[in-house]
Amino acid sequence: MTVILYLLAASLVLGGGGLALFLWSLRAGQFEDLDGAANRILFAEDDE
Repeated sequence: MTVILYLLAASLVLGGGGLALFLWSLRAGQFEDLDGAANRILFAEDDE
């Protein structure tokens, strides 16, 4: 029974950590320009 409590605590800590990292990435602007990288790959100009 104690193993279930340890696993429950571990899953809550990991889930909370993942949520915190996701919210941090939203505030840091990681998802602002979703089309920029795709367009840069397709329409890249060769500098050579």
